[in-house]
Amino acid sequence: MKQQQRGISFIGLLFVAGVLACAGVLAAQVVPTLIEFQAITKAASKAAEGNTVAEVRSIFDKAAAVDDIKSISGKDLEVSKEGDKTVVAFAYTREIHMVGPAYLLLKYNGQSK
Repeated sequence: MKQQQRGISFIGLLFVAGVLACAGVLAAQVVPTLIEFQAITKAASKAAEGNTVAEVRSIFDKAAAVDDIKSISGKDLEVSKEGDKTVVAFAYTREIHMVGPAYLLLKYNGQSK
């Protein structure tokens, strides 16, 4: 009796490999922006310990130099008071070129804890 073959065809394998390769390239470009966002959040929380706006921005700029943060600087921060706590908020966008005229736009915003 003839047994039926099971599994994926070569064309199917190539298609799945192509999709996984595209997803891998995209992930390789997005992950560094997520790591930078976490570093910015950490630096903003550290900067919230400052008493004046100039001091908050200075603390953030020093932390940004250590963590190699290039997307945002101290002058881009929004510093406000909520009760007796200093709140440092930020918002920025990152564009990742995909192919041709296509870009992936990532919008990040956050504030100190």
